[in-house]
Amino acid sequence: MVTPPWRINEILDRAETGPVCLEKDFDLKILVPELRRVIKDYDIQFDPLTPVPSDNSLADSMWNAAMDLYLEVGTLCTDTHRRIIFTEDEIKEALGNFPGKFTFGYGCDSREITNRQIEDTKRPFCMLSPDITCDEDLFVPMSMAYLQEPLADGVCAPILDEIEGMPIRSGYPTEVKGSVAHAMMFREAARRVGRPGIFLKSVGTAESDAAQIAASNPEWGERLTDGRFVASVTELKINNSLLNKMVHFHTYGCFVGALTGPILGGYTGGAEGTAIVGIAYHIQGLLVNQAHFQNYFPFHLKHTCNTTRELLWVISTTYQALARNSNLISTSNGFTAAGPCTPMVLKEAAAHSLVSVVSGGNLWEIAVAKNKHKNYATPMEARMAVEVGCGAAKEKYSREDVNEIILNLLKMYEDKIPDAPLGKNFRECYDIRKCKPSTEYMNLYKNSKKELIDYGVPFIY
Repeated sequence: MVTPPWRINEILDRAETGPVCLEKDFDLKILVPELRRVIKDYDIQFDPLTPVPSDNSLADSMWNAAMDLYLEVGTLCTDTHRRIIFTEDEIKEALGNFPGKFTFGYGCDSREITNRQIEDTKRPFCMLSPDITCDEDLFVPMSMAYLQEPLADGVCAPILDEIEGMPIRSGYPTEVKGSVAHAMMFREAARRVGRPGIFLKSVGTAESDAAQIAASNPEWGERLTDGRFVASVTELKINNSLLNKMVHFHTYGCFVGALTGPILGGYTGGAEGTAIVGIAYHIQGLLVNQAHFQNYFPFHLKHTCNTTRELLWVISTTYQALARNSNLISTSNGFTAAGPCTPMVLKEAAAHSLVSVVSGGNLWEIAVAKNKHKNYATPMEARMAVEVGCGAAKEKYSREDVNEIILNLLKMYEDKIPDAPLGKNFRECYDIRKCKPSTEYMNLYKNSKKELIDYGVPFIY
């Protein structure tokens, strides 16, 4: 393996010796002014009538704007109040040495993940994830339900917020206990569905560095073939706990993912700034988070989803810029406004997947019900997304094809986003003992699929 990691000691040293900067000054005196400058200098403009642009020059301008921004801004370590800054040659060195592909998992369950190109006919890597907390008694059946989905190349487990009747609190012993239980039960779930070697992304229950370290065990916990996350602090920041995770994961030897979600409506401003910061995050993810892959979920400050017109444009332009100017590997993480067992959530899932795949992204599907409601997620929403995404690659859809479809889909759900239906929880949607969707949800899925096909939405089968 070449990079990552990229000169770990350099990152740790610069987090201690870089230019001093208070967090408020970083946000208001450095990031915001520089972001406004590059938007103007590179003439970046959001077009609401083209959520999936076909302009390659726009993608290149976005990349150049993001590179310019990151060279000037860097990453702030909030614990040391130091900026981690890189030269253009250092960024090019790290990008130039990135291999662009890895093999996740082991044995017959192993799968290759690669970078993708715009309008790539190569099947996207499909990560399935509920992206939500769940009751302890639901952890194994919910995990099994996702793990048994045929298109799942890897799975991320739900998150525990209590263990054996005790609330899990970050930094407390219950967090370590809950995180170890999470890792054990997830491994059990994979064995029970006959996929012991599948790529597992954990441990979402472990927020602290100590809890993540506690779950690293190839016998019962996180293996070297599994993936772990080093998140970022909004926007373009890191802290010592996250750097501790980065160092541990690399010395342990597992795969590292960078978790990044720029917020539209926050310091990034509108769609233009959110996309540019999102691209810059991928550069940070390679150099600071030291990631083998990145999980990208820009979202709306007010609506907490990324299926709005603006966010679909952000996702599309980000992945087009990455595809044309790097070989970085990134999974596009969907966030819907509607919840399970609603017609709206299936349309949102299809829209997010279509935009991501045709623009050059892999898939991470899908957080639903605005990612706020415990137990509100099922594999059916993820199934819709990955069947559509794989179908778009197989049928060789173009950006123009997808833009037309997205404009029609937006007409169906866009005005409902502020008051999207919550839907039903996992217990109401699935037979817990059999890990099988309800007849109601299966009928809704089939009817929605027929409707979407009439609008030109592709399916792999």
